[in-house]
Amino acid sequence: MNIMQADRESIKPVDFDGKEAVRIRIEQDLVNYKKPMSFQLKESYPLPPYSTVIGMIHNMCRYEEYVNMQISIQGQYKSKVNDLYTRYEFKNGTNFEAGRHQLNVNGLGVGRGVATIELLSQVELVIHICPEEQSKTEEICRAFKNPWEYPSLGRREDLVTIKEVGKTKIMLKEIDDDKSMEIGRYAYIPLKYYKNTGEEELIVGYDYLGNSVLRRKAGKGLTQRGTRLLLNKEYDKLNYGNSKKTKYIRAWNRVEALYTSHIYADMDEKFLCDEDEEFVFFA
Repeated sequence: MNIMQADRESIKPVDFDGKEAVRIRIEQDLVNYKKPMSFQLKESYPLPPYSTVIGMIHNMCRYEEYVNMQISIQGQYKSKVNDLYTRYEFKNGTNFEAGRHQLNVNGLGVGRGVATIELLSQVELVIHICPEEQSKTEEICRAFKNPWEYPSLGRREDLVTIKEVGKTKIMLKEIDDDKSMEIGRYAYIPLKYYKNTGEEELIVGYDYLGNSVLRRKAGKGLTQRGTRLLLNKEYDKLNYGNSKKTKYIRAWNRVEALYTSHIYADMDEKFLCDEDEEFVFFA
């Protein structure tokens, strides 16, 4: 099922049963996954948002057009630190003024100053990638096994150490005993999908938590509370201008996700996982 259809039907784990995906395990040292509206302190998401991961995949595969794919993101970090960085500020068409600007760029003024950034330390991630066009799993796998440049995730300087790349089969599996996610690992569990049409947002629901995430404890299945986040996934270019003077903006399609840990599955229930019985939450 194509999530991009945004047709108000629930996206269920059974939609991915039997599909092939690429699983990547990566590590990073000090990294920032910037929150879009943080400026005084450049804050970081606890895990990379879907758009950041999709951007890395498209760069590594050298895709020039958007390839529709579903992503599952899990991981952890050890601690947070704050660091300083150089920030440049400018306004289009502002002429250079010696007492106001620090840099003169072809007669235009640019301000330069110091700002604070939040960095996550010792990040470990497990990413599952399920392209809608299943034949592209081999392309993605090959791109990460033999990268054409140093891969980065987050800022350009946030380099990635690839620990494992491989293809895996996604299964809707019934387990014989209670199973929990690795202690300390967190995940994004999708709740809803919002498609920005420029006029309204159509909602598609997911069914990873049996529609019981608002309760303290669900009646069955995955039972967990956590932090709800609205994460960018992909965007459409919308023209807010006219036929004579076009003005395009990025209209982001977003996923409402639960950031949580201590995830477990009850015995005799079916859950989406890979061949090694690692939980998968595609969005």
